[in-house]
This record gives sequence, C-alpha cells and structure tokens, in this order.
Amino acid sequence: MDGFEEIANPPAAFSSVRLDGDFDHVPVIDFAAMHTGTPVEKALAATAFRHACTQVGFFYLANHRVPENLVTNAFKASHRYFAAAVAEKMACHLSLSEHACGYVPMHGERGDIHEAFDVVAEDTTIGGVFLAGDFRQRGNLWPAMPGFRQSLTAYSDALRLLTHRLFGAFALALDLPETYFGPMTNRPTSLLRLAHYPSQILPAEGAPIGVRAHTDHECFTILCQDDVGGLQVRNRRQEWVAVPRIAGTFVVNIGDQMARWSNDRFVSALHRVINTSGRQRYSIPFFVGANADAVIEALPSCVDPEHPSRYPPVIAGDYIMQLIRQGYA
Repeated sequence: MDGFEEIANPPAAFSSVRLDGDFDHVPVIDFAAMHTGTPVEKALAATAFRHACTQVGFFYLANHRVPENLVTNAFKASHRYFAAAVAEKMACHLSLSEHACGYVPMHGERGDIHEAFDVVAEDTTIGGVFLAGDFRQRGNLWPAMPGFRQSLTAYSDALRLLTHRLFGAFALALDLPETYFGPMTNRPTSLLRLAHYPSQILPAEGAPIGVRAHTDHECFTILCQDDVGGLQVRNRRQEWVAVPRIAGTFVVNIGDQMARWSNDRFVSALHRVINTSGRQRYSIPFFVGANADAVIEALPSCVDPEHPSRYPPVIAGDYIMQLIRQGYA
C-alpha cells in the first residue's frame, strides 16, 4: 500500500524539554524502526518513546505507513456527515444505541462546542487474518450515505494494524518484551470518532469551549487533524502548549488506562480544544484500549519497594464504560 512519504530526520524527541525541566512543544518520533528495524534500532526508538510518554504524554508519530488516501477519504466522509440535515444526523443519535455509539449533537457532551459521530471496530479479516471487533460493535449505527461505512471501516482497519506495533513500542519503552501486551490487546476496545468544531470568539474564563480540559480514558489515542489548529496540551507549569498539525504525522497521546497500567510512569496529560480560527475544524481521533476482559494492574517493571502500586486492579471494559457513562450523565 502507498503511504505517507517518510519524513527525513524528524525533530528529536528530546528537544521538547526546556532548560527549566518542562516541555514547550510536542516531540516528533520516527516510527520507521518499529516497522523494519533491528533490535538495536528498536531499542533506540524505545528511548524516544519513553521520554515522550514520561515527560509529555503526547508525541507526533512520523512514518506510520497508514495510506494517505484512507485519511483523505475519512475526512471526506466526516465533512459529508456533518453537512447533512439535522434529521439525518439525529437518525443515528447515540440514545438509539445500546453502547452509546452514533451521533453526539452540538453541546451534547458536558456542553462542549462540538458535534461528533462514534463507531467502534467491527469483526474483520485483513490479509487472511481475523481481527475481532470491539465488544460494543452491536451498538454501531450507520447513516444511509453511500461509501460512508466503507471509508471509515478501511481507515479504522489500517489504524488497528498500527496499534499492534504501537503496543510493542510502549512495551519496549516500559522495559518489557516487545510482545508483552499481545495477549491483552489482541481484541482491543477501539472507537473511531469524527469530530466537528465550529469557530467561536475567544471565550471568557469558564465559558464553554470546543472540548474542555480532560484526559482520555483508554490506553492511547491516535489523532488525525486538519490544519485549523486549536488542540492544546497542558504542561507541569500549567501552561497550554499548542499541538498544530504536522503533515504526514499522527498525534498520539497517552490515556488513563496506560497511565494506570504503568503506575503513572506514563503521563495521561490534560488537553483541550479551542477553535477561534474563524474556520470549521475537523479531527478524527481513534481511541485504543486493552481487551475488554483484560485486568489493568501495575506492570511488573513499574513497581518496586519504593514505588508500590497506586491503584487497585480493574477490568478494562468495565472501567471504560463507567467513564463513558459519567461523561454523558
């Protein structure tokens, strides 16, 4: 498959940290080694992952090899859906789904200024290999738009293949074997979201924004965004750092499940969206968690007598659904 052109010599991950010990921009990590690299090359990449995940919680992923045409088609599907009549969108309202999939109207999540459409991964076969879908797949709702389901499914399937390599990179970054997460993530929870943000005037303190400050629930999120801007991540000095689009990359951020799994070695960073550009903003996050029945408890490489486990074990699927229900309460 034809993918994005590889980025030569992407910026080093370590350049994100300032002299005062905090970060002022999100680092870029070259993923090429995780596709075809030697063990030594993968170990070097793991060092960059470790730095980004422990110090920032966000990074750009270069050379991910997801075909550009799949990204383009997913954005076209998003534009078509959100341009549809309200009645057509409401036919897929999440209240009609047993697992809160489907259309989220404007202000439908905590009053935030965005609308969204959510689907979870379904059973599929890629290259002769069967990939089990998300346990919530029977709750998916699909609009009657020609090619819509096909475009989102093709994009989702490509990201599902990428997630396996990302879990391998995170394992190496946590001083574990590359295949460590395999048995616990071979049927991962994974939700694809189309998001649309209208522009707004600069909000007053405490006023609604595109998405208020939050952390993601799952292990990590793979985000593709347009060039409008508005995504920001907060550093330890309580400063908001912009995360603009870099062509040919995804933005990846650590979520609460992975922070909990790593006993808080990996950072699930607060982030938000404020669109004051005067243009419509579109983004497509892909949220990836562990298998629904996986037990999330501190990893063996993340606990010792000086760093005991901070959290009791939880079942991954129960944990995710509890947080989702709280978000829509």
